[in-house]
Parts: sequence; structure tokens; C-alpha cells
Amino acid sequence: MRVIFGMVLGALLTVGVAFFHDSWATGQSASKTTSVDQRPMVNWDVVDENWRVVRQRAREAWSALSHKVTS
Repeated sequence: MRVIFGMVLGALLTVGVAFFHDSWATGQSASKTTSVDQRPMVNWDVVDENWRVVRQRAREAWSALSHKVTS
């Protein structure tokens, strides 16, 4: 049980840190110029689309399972 909890916690921390970094990096003023381009680590539009697909598939699987149970 601790292993599963550790894996879930690690995944949540990874996503949280990436989101915080991207929010902080893109929120800096454009007047500051550095030698390194401040690009986000994650393309959040792609993450959003993938999350929508996962939710849709989960809904379809749930409805198919509930239909089998009620039949």
C-alpha cells in the first residue's frame, strides 16, 4: 500500500512542480532578457486534450460496465 501511495504522491508532485515552474516562468516580465529562452516545460494544451480523451474513455467504459451489470 505504501508503494502505491508513494507512486501516486510522486506523480502528483511531478505534475505540480512542472505546473508551478511553467506558471512562474511565463509570468515573468518580458523586459527581462536572459541568455536562456524561458519556455514552459510542458505543453498544457496537449495535456488538457489528453485528459479529455482519458475522461471520455473512462465514461464510455463505465457506461458499458453499468449496462452489463443492469442487464
